[in-house]
Amino acid sequence: MKHLNLLILASLAIVFSLNAQEKKYPQRAPMTPEMSEYWQPQPPVITPGKAHETAVPAPSDAIVLFDGENLSQWENSKGNAAEWTVHDGVFTVKRGTGDIQTKQKFNDFQLHIEWRSPQEVRGESQGRGNSGVFLQGVYEIQILDNYQNETYVNGQAGSVYKQTPPLANAMRKPGEWNTYDIIYTAPTFKKDGTYRTPPRVTLLQNGILLQNNTIILGTTPYIGFPEVIEHGEGPIRLQDHGDAVSFRNIWIREL
Repeated sequence: MKHLNLLILASLAIVFSLNAQEKKYPQRAPMTPEMSEYWQPQPPVITPGKAHETAVPAPSDAIVLFDGENLSQWENSKGNAAEWTVHDGVFTVKRGTGDIQTKQKFNDFQLHIEWRSPQEVRGESQGRGNSGVFLQGVYEIQILDNYQNETYVNGQAGSVYKQTPPLANAMRKPGEWNTYDIIYTAPTFKKDGTYRTPPRVTLLQNGILLQNNTIILGTTPYIGFPEVIEHGEGPIRLQDHGDAVSFRNIWIREL
């Protein structure tokens, strides 16, 4: 009888264990893009100084990512040649060819990039001069024509996309060059894949501070909220959002 009782107890333990393993929890509710967007307060508009007519030369220790000649430092997401259009010392998004990214990968860095939205204004909100620069290929800093063009503030130019709005709207007029100077500290990770130290970014647009040592909470998806995904060094990625945004004078200093 004693052995029988032990067998019954063991069987019950197995059943309870299987039930515990089979327990299912509700799936995350479907989301829409608007659930992670907010419009107020709108950042103050600040008029930056006059744009440089020509690109400012890179410092002596910088890695030049675009020198006005070709996209030899860049590739598409499949590792093939970048197909964006190079002309007159700049390059421009070629709609439908996809994002491009640097062949070289980086951790901590100082990045300088100059960009301009099309002079001919079309669309509004997010549908006007839209692109983005992804740090380590993961975290998007928004590029957008916000000159007299309001949108949700955590998707404005200079925002950590869908996370942190910029401190100011420092846009120049469409067709004029804007500069981003970005200081980025890469994250470190624990054994369980969570952040030991989160990524941080400082950003100046046209010499005006937009992000001040801002903590990046995780990925920057269009739909959904930030998630922490473990990664190593990564490229600088530029977004093909379908608008003819142009770029010049891109260089980076590893820190």
